[in-house]
Amino acid sequence: MSDIKPFRCVRPDAKVASRVAALPYDVYNRAEAKVVALRDPLSFLNIDRAESNLPDDVDTYDDRVYVKAKELLEARIADGTYVSDETECYYIYELIMDGRSQKGIVACASIDDYVNGVIKKHENTRADKEQDRIRHVDTCSAQTGPIFLAYRARKELSELINAVMKNEKLYGFTSDDGITHNVWRISDKSEIDTIRRNFEETESIYIADGHHRAASAVKVGLKRRAENPGYTGKEEFNYFLSVLFAEDELMIMDYNRVLKDLNGNTVSEFMDKVSACFDVSEVGKGDAKEESANFRPAKKGEFGMLLNGTWYRLNIKDGMYDAADPVASLDVSILQDKLLGPVLGIKDPKTDKRIDFVGGIRGLKEVARRCESDMELAFSMYPTSITELFAVADAGLLMPPKSTWFEPKLRSGLFIHRI
Repeated sequence: MSDIKPFRCVRPDAKVASRVAALPYDVYNRAEAKVVALRDPLSFLNIDRAESNLPDDVDTYDDRVYVKAKELLEARIADGTYVSDETECYYIYELIMDGRSQKGIVACASIDDYVNGVIKKHENTRADKEQDRIRHVDTCSAQTGPIFLAYRARKELSELINAVMKNEKLYGFTSDDGITHNVWRISDKSEIDTIRRNFEETESIYIADGHHRAASAVKVGLKRRAENPGYTGKEEFNYFLSVLFAEDELMIMDYNRVLKDLNGNTVSEFMDKVSACFDVSEVGKGDAKEESANFRPAKKGEFGMLLNGTWYRLNIKDGMYDAADPVASLDVSILQDKLLGPVLGIKDPKTDKRIDFVGGIRGLKEVARRCESDMELAFSMYPTSITELFAVADAGLLMPPKSTWFEPKLRSGLFIHRI
């Protein structure tokens, strides 16, 4: 069973919600974050990336950055930018992209469920990336970026969500990137009880995105337990801010690969090695201006390969991988194990400078553009499925790097959980 509880939310006043809502802190480098943050003083990026409000010679991880974040958060609460709900509530958060709706429940998840494996992971985290958010959460005494969680669909929850969405919204706006954001509050006791009971009957919850934020929130909670040995387990630091989506609400996009060279192979040698594991057929020319001209795989086990301006269809040959292995059977693993590693010499895709990754939201035009500018070779991927993600996590295993690209991105600043 999982413990998913309502909470007293600190949230923007409806009049300024569209100005406050910001993309996650880690989608920007420092220079980009500063431009976006300073464009509007109410943008939550000013708090999430508080170094934007300090001189450029102040290190991103300087103590002053976290103190500034706390100062800005408290100032926005004091001036009425943010309001606090008086009772513990759940919220429905709907995101609409290209006409497709994705609806989740905003709530707080238990750090014990994370520690005990009820909340399952599919990625490792890096201590250096965790440390920044640990300091941000601990200094601000608030969790400001929700963790993206997934669960196996439950009919009663789906029906409740649809019923709540017939009520008046708290917020409804479309951000500059064309994504529509709608929020409803759930304060009715019977509806709260229904949600909590359904999650108590749910054996497993899965981190879809936000592994580092989740790990950081949990470590702050454990730190506060150590500082408060008389804790009861009910304190807010025992929970972390989340948005939970049923599996059938989610869309995972392709995560494509681009490479600098053929690892010393001639084109002829390389194509011979590719043909050892894949059935290869020529498709057509790539195009950095027309998305539809580029080759998009239509099924699992199929890949696109762009070389010298020409797209090829690759289909993995029968018996070339272990279909029963939840990790080895992933398309990203097949490509890594059969081509990127043994043929192209990419032993560690996380650190090798000869490979880069293009998220599906950028489109295959960007893949083709990279091959026209700074890369020699590219692979377009069929998206990893949420079922595959669940299978890997259920087996206690880890996905290869850059396996999933979720869209649309949850906005930060719409929901804050004070600890």
